[in-house]
Amino acid sequence: MKLILVVAVAVTSAVSPLQFMATARAADSYYAFQSPSGNIDCGIGFLNNNGFAMCEIGSHIWVTPPRPPACEGGWGDRIGMDQGSAPALSCHTDTLRGGTQPTLAYGNSRTAGEMSCASDVSGITCTDASTGHFFRISRDSYELH
Repeated sequence: MKLILVVAVAVTSAVSPLQFMATARAADSYYAFQSPSGNIDCGIGFLNNNGFAMCEIGSHIWVTPPRPPACEGGWGDRIGMDQGSAPALSCHTDTLRGGTQPTLAYGNSRTAGEMSCASDVSGITCTDASTGHFFRISRDSYELH
């Protein structure tokens, strides 16, 4: 399996991948991948020396929580986590989906510092080893811890 390193970074907060491209630094890195089903696209990497992980799902059967009042753009299909912080569903005006990311086969994982994402038949699980926080996302459900 081949890992692709891109010098642009997507984050779970207000900066989109396109906005970040203009200010990317060599120390920042971003690894994109998708689930074997192609239904979940994820990114893991560093921004300003802080790890992050995020995943976006194309199709799910779980009930999306109510949209926050200040949320514009997409809602309920992306979960993100910055190192040291709890995971959360996030609003976004960009997408992780639709690219040509490599597939992360079941049983394999990607790691960026303390952050790691593992692919399993039950979905993708991303964990922050420094805090124990994690999220899991699949077609059937999601979990934030």
